[in-house]
Amino acid sequence: MPKTVTTTNLLSVKDLGKAVREARAAMKLRQAEAALLCGVGVRFLSDLERGKETVRMGPALKVIQGLGLALTLGPKRPFWSKSP
Repeated sequence: MPKTVTTTNLLSVKDLGKAVREARAAMKLRQAEAALLCGVGVRFLSDLERGKETVRMGPALKVIQGLGLALTLGPKRPFWSKSP
């Protein structure tokens, strides 16, 4: 049976942190293990998982990739648009 793929709309850094934390937990990795696997420090990973607004994008992308996640961007209707 094929694995179900789920996507998440990220609206904040906290949403990203939650997704990263859930992926790490699903892999049954401690923060130290995941940080080593992804090539970042434990403090950085902790800050990312807590949704710290000032985390750097480069290392965040390393974590996303290292945990087997993908960050995808696509068009969305702007909040100010009147068209459907």
